[in-house]
Amino acid sequence: KKQAEKAVHQKKEQSKTKCRKARRRHINLVAEFNHRQRKNIWLETHIWHAKRFHMVKKWGYCLGNSPTEKSYRACYRAMTKHCLLQDLSYYCCLELKGKENDLLKQLARICSTDTGLTFQEACYLSGRFEGSLYLYRADRYPEDMLGPVTFIWKPRDGSENRQLWIWVHPALKQDILRELKAIFQCTEPEEMCIAEPVTTSVQEEKQVEVVASLGNKRKKEDKEGEKAVPVKKIIGDGTRDPCQSYSWIAQTTGIAISDRSMEILRYRLIGPLSHSVLTDTLKAASVQTV
Repeated sequence: KKQAEKAVHQKKEQSKTKCRKARRRHINLVAEFNHRQRKNIWLETHIWHAKRFHMVKKWGYCLGNSPTEKSYRACYRAMTKHCLLQDLSYYCCLELKGKENDLLKQLARICSTDTGLTFQEACYLSGRFEGSLYLYRADRYPEDMLGPVTFIWKPRDGSENRQLWIWVHPALKQDILRELKAIFQCTEPEEMCIAEPVTTSVQEEKQVEVVASLGNKRKKEDKEGEKAVPVKKIIGDGTRDPCQSYSWIAQTTGIAISDRSMEILRYRLIGPLSHSVLTDTLKAASVQTV
């Protein structure tokens, strides 16, 4: 009898925490990630880096600074003999759309041929190569330098309208964007960026209760009993508030400037086997004509 009573007292209470599969359900992870990215934006590879690097907060992002293990020799070996990949998605992308002549006329004011090849070189206009140069304030060369940028043109499609992507460091983005809007005389459009709703802790608790009450179905429902829309990832970057405008257009020339930061991912491959990795990873899609 004493042994039986002792066993009853020693029996552990059943844990109320959910299992790992339930805690890592995708729809809950996205809501949690959005909540934790309110101040510093995460890159797509944040989880991988957070497990292996010391993270730092710079330029509105949470970036991997130094590895937790001694991997310098491994990185050097990868760069010299294999392939090393770097995530440069924190670089900001500015997209310009408009007529080619109008774009080149105004872009010539913020750069100079004395520093190297510019936007109007034939090899860059074809869209086959990526270019790099230094930008200055309009008509102020060689003074008032803004900083270095890289750019690439979208290949021609037979139309006079062209598309240009300019990649800038997040620390230089606001100054360069302000100068581009000034030379093209772009104003904010009527459409504003609508931020995706971020669930609060109270809402998340209610959603978890609804999920638990449904048993094996594991479906979320709102107050009306209909299926709730999954929480989407926040679109934005560390240099711009999600509620601010992200596109501007010139009323006279029709040139449009769009902020594509964190919408276009950017990776850098270094090493002799970089081309082999790309050919094995990416498969060419079949061309379908309508």
